[in-house]
Amino acid sequence: MPRRPARTIIITGASAGVGRAIAKRFAEAGDRVGLIARDGEALREVQRELQARFAHAEYEAVDVADAQALSDAAERLEQRLGPVDIWINDAMETVFSTVADITADEFRRVTEVTYLGFVHGTMAALRSMRQRNEGRIIQIGSALAYRGIPLQAAYCGAKHAIRGFTDSLRAELMHERSRITLCMVDLPAVNTPQFDWARAHLAHTPRPMGRPVQPEVIADAVYRVAAGGFREYWIGWPTLLTILGNAVAPTVLDRYLAAKAFAGQQTDVPLVPDRTDNLDHPITRLHRTRGSFSQGAAQQAVLLPGDVARAATVAIGAAIFLALGATMSRRRRR
Repeated sequence: MPRRPARTIIITGASAGVGRAIAKRFAEAGDRVGLIARDGEALREVQRELQARFAHAEYEAVDVADAQALSDAAERLEQRLGPVDIWINDAMETVFSTVADITADEFRRVTEVTYLGFVHGTMAALRSMRQRNEGRIIQIGSALAYRGIPLQAAYCGAKHAIRGFTDSLRAELMHERSRITLCMVDLPAVNTPQFDWARAHLAHTPRPMGRPVQPEVIADAVYRVAAGGFREYWIGWPTLLTILGNAVAPTVLDRYLAAKAFAGQQTDVPLVPDRTDNLDHPITRLHRTRGSFSQGAAQQAVLLPGDVARAATVAIGAAIFLALGATMSRRRRR
């Protein structure tokens, strides 16, 4: 079977966690990879890892919150790697805090990176892709784009905003009859370094809510999504249950999260007052693919097209409703 031609892939947030794992996955498949993040030293380390796999990898150290810097970086990467085939927005920051304790500046910073960084990245991708009227943009989303949880209001708000922005742009591209495709991939909890370096106003250090999956699981799913045709994909059963559960019984989830999500997002280790965080500056020594919660982390997760999952749920619900109706009808005849 002939090998497919190498593609140019650009990934934001590529220095650690999910972004780093995605970069490795595409590099292993023979694609050319462009890496974007703030920390140049961490990006050089990723570049060396990819080159050890005989991949062509280039990087640009820029803050995705700076629209012009990101646009210029994308142009430089394109000059060295070729026209962009796939752009993956993954850069994120968060603050673990109640709304009462987070500052306005902290909220703004999370929004600039986690939401506007996706907007800026998408705009940079479109400038390249529109010249050829082809390409694919993948937004790394979250189950929290549908269901906000306590202690992460800034992050959840940003992920909700990404979904609204993406839906608007998708309709515009369809109106133009563009061949540029756009999809969102919603994630469950993932074992990344964010829990080790995120700013937190908590009594104890942060942890993932529930059982996390390993970043490599997400990377493999995103690699498959790159060739997919659906508008949205959900990774893991927790993502499906969160999204559909919120649609059906949001008040039940309100009460569950109020009771469980505060302790569920904290370890038993007290948070030290001088904990170093990455909100304003990167922490080079903590840049790695996996975080501190590998023990018990899942090594696989189901990948579901969102539209298919919704349709299947409606069909199952309708079948149950009809079965109950038929049973009641038979009882009345007796």
